[in-house]
This record gives sequence, C-alpha cells and structure tokens, in this order.
Amino acid sequence: MAGINQNETPIFTALKEYHKRNVVAFDVPGHKHGVGLKEFTDFVGPNVMEVDVNAMKCLDNICNPIGVIRQAEELAAYAFGSDNAFFLVNGTTAGVQAMIMSACKPGEKIILPRNAHKSAVSGIILSGAIPIYIQPEINEDLGIAMGISIESLEKTIGRHPDAKAVFVINPTYYGMTTNLKEVVSIAHRNGMAVLVDEAHGAHMAFHRDFPLSAMEAGADMSAVSTHKTGGSLTQSSLLLLRQGIIDPFTVKKSLNLTQTTSASYLLMSSVDVARKQLATRGFQLLNDVLKLARDARKAINQIPGLYAFGEELIGSPGIYDFDETKLSVNVAKIGLTGFEVYDLLVDQYNIQVEMADYYNIMAIISVGDTEEPINALVQALKHIAENHRRPEEVKLKNSVLKNPDVIVSPRDAYYSNKKTVKLEEAVGEVSGESIMAYPPGIPLVAPGEKITQEIIDYILLLKEEESLLQGTEDPYIEYVRVLGFGSKY
Repeated sequence: MAGINQNETPIFTALKEYHKRNVVAFDVPGHKHGVGLKEFTDFVGPNVMEVDVNAMKCLDNICNPIGVIRQAEELAAYAFGSDNAFFLVNGTTAGVQAMIMSACKPGEKIILPRNAHKSAVSGIILSGAIPIYIQPEINEDLGIAMGISIESLEKTIGRHPDAKAVFVINPTYYGMTTNLKEVVSIAHRNGMAVLVDEAHGAHMAFHRDFPLSAMEAGADMSAVSTHKTGGSLTQSSLLLLRQGIIDPFTVKKSLNLTQTTSASYLLMSSVDVARKQLATRGFQLLNDVLKLARDARKAINQIPGLYAFGEELIGSPGIYDFDETKLSVNVAKIGLTGFEVYDLLVDQYNIQVEMADYYNIMAIISVGDTEEPINALVQALKHIAENHRRPEEVKLKNSVLKNPDVIVSPRDAYYSNKKTVKLEEAVGEVSGESIMAYPPGIPLVAPGEKITQEIIDYILLLKEEESLLQGTEDPYIEYVRVLGFGSKY
C-alpha cells in the first residue's frame, strides 16, 4: 500500500480532535461526557468519559466504515499482513462467529478440533454448519490437549471431502501450534477455507522467534485478540481476511448481523494505538517479553517439583511450534492441583495468573510485564513448593476428556425441546447446553453431544475444586438441560 505510515492513528487522532472541540452533546450516551455519572467519572477520570462517544460523521461508523475507521482498518491489515481487517468490539468471539458464518451455510460441514473455544460452537449454531471434530493430540503427563496432527487432518478430509472449511487454533491456550502452513496447503488443495482462532497470537507476526501467524501461513481468515497479547483494551479485537475463497462483503454482512451498532471508541482507539505500537516498536518490545519469559521459565525449572514446559516439547505429537510467552507450570509433583496453586497465589501472594487446570497454572507474559512482577511470581512459586508441598503426586485417571459423540447438530440441539435432569442422572442423555470451565472456555460438553459418566465425573471434580463453571441454565450446575420429548433425538 503506497504511502502507508504505521505511526498514524486515525481513530485515536480523530477522537482527540473531537475532545479538543468541547462539543455540546445532545446525542447519546446519556451520561453526557461523564456529567451524568459523577461517581464513576471521579474514579476513571474525565478524559475517559469525554471520549466515550457515539458514532458521528467525524468519527465514522463501524457498520459501514468510509472514514477514520476504514483508514485504521487499512493500517491494521497492512501491519498484520492481510488484505482486509475489521475492527471488533464484541471480542474475538464476534470474529470467530463471523468467520464460520462467512465460510459455511446451513448443513455444510466444518472440520475443527474439539478443544476449540465456545465461540466456535456458537458460530456453528448461528451458521447451521455441521461440526466434524478432530481429536487433538493429548499429553497425559501434562494433562492437556495439544494441536491436531497432519495425519488426523488428512484422514478427516478423506472421510469428509465435501467440508467447506478447516478451523484451527493458533496457538492453543497453552502456546502449542500445529504445522499451520501444511494445514493451509492440504485444505486449499481440497478446496476448503482455513479459519484460524488466533485469540492468543496477536503478537506473533511481529517477531521471528514466534510461530508463524495465520496470515503468514496463508490462512483465509483469522480472529486476533489484540486485547489479550497486543496491548489494547479488553473486548477489542481484529478480524483479518486474505481475499480469495471468502468475499469481504460476505464477512461484513456476517459481522453486521451480530456486532453492536454502537461501537465503543475507547475500544477501537485502543486497537488503533496497539497496532501502531506493534508495527513500529513490536520487535524490540517482544524481545524484552521473550527475555522475561525465558528467564522466568529457567528460574522456575530450578525449583524442585515444578516444571515450566516449553520449546523442548516441539516435535512431540501435536506440537509443531511453541509460543514462549505462555508460561505454564506443571505443579502435580508437589502434590497440589493447579486450582490450589492458583488460589494460593491470589490469596496469599496477591498474584493473579491467567488460568489453572488440574495439573497446571498458566501465566501470560506480555508487553505490559516487567522484571519485578516476574520475580515476585517466581519467588511465590518457590515459597509454595517449599511450604505447601504434599507427599503424593497429583494424578488423575483421565486428565483430558476425549471427543464426545455428536448425536445431533449443535443448531438442532439448541432449538430442540428440552427437559431438566440432575447432573448425576444425565448419563446417556444428549446435552441441550454447553458446560465449560472459564477460562479457557472450551466446552466439556456442547449442545447435541452425548453426556457420559466420564464427563459427569470430570464436572463434579471441577466443582470440588471450585473451578468457575458456566454455560448452563442452572448457575450451580446441579441440574442440566438435555433434549426432551419432541426433539430430533
């Protein structure tokens, strides 16, 4: 693109110009630059409230951008190596849903790993697509799902040559990636689009020591959480498109079905500035991030009983490459669950990590981290390992659930008649809702899938550990909704 200047911030600059004008507001939002919400304004500051404004001519409109939003999207597309970029204010969830709706019509098949985020299931329900799940590779020692193997993808495509798209996670929550370039080659050879959930990979295109980003690998679309690892505000993201298989106007229409017409300029301007920062200073910033992550991993691995896993796993099943900013620590050998260590870090050391599972905790190292908090985390883990250790290693019979059987499509299950049963009595029933721990937001069971005793036991285990569960009508997960009389099951 001729004359591109990544130092420009079209939305942010226009917002600051609007702020300088001190416009008298007779439009929404009703707080009128913070005057009508004084308690909140006193806490967050007047500047925040004065730029929390509605779409107007000088600030463009996200539904049909022709001004500063379009300029900002063009800059983002260039920075991330795509043909088009779409600003998202409903999080990467909106991007994942739009990708699936843009690639698949009702009744068409999409191939995806079962450890996909709940937004993928939502996209399948909205589009009416039929999911063809691939079992991701599993590391039983770490108790986590990895990426998919090329062999399993080829077998699945062979059984379902009529599928319209392949959906991939790049990277997984724990930082593992599949050979995405090979996935793209195989899918395109078979006339299938490649859609990538890149929620945890917004930074990867800006430093050579990270796995290939979706656009670098030749994927057709990717949804990128700039708020997770790129520095923008929570709920702000980007949807990237490489033109060819999927038409940009189809994507725009899909987004306008689900995304708000009242887009937050706080969110969009934060993406604008985060993109500028990554494009102009990303390499050096990420150099510093990598050093912090590598130093922390090395220090943690010197603590007896703890294992901060990383690049040594590359080449094992389902791991083609690894994102080092995902600092995951296996704590099983000190006799504590990841949930217990998570709680200890918060309650006794005032440290918040991203997530926990039964064997591990995971901290995300990003452009906002410095040496002091990293050292505090390392010292807290050392103290926990020395003072809270139990003699018996934590060991589960089934640390990762295998793919459930899909009995009816998620869309049919969502709209079917349902009945309520006690969780413990739901064996053999077909789920009418999703049940997941959040984070990571990967359904343990999704609408249309058969509930097994293994799934119920795992949910009960998570409840014992006071994991944050969601997705069910019953907030306490004592009861579940399953398909009832008159359903398609």
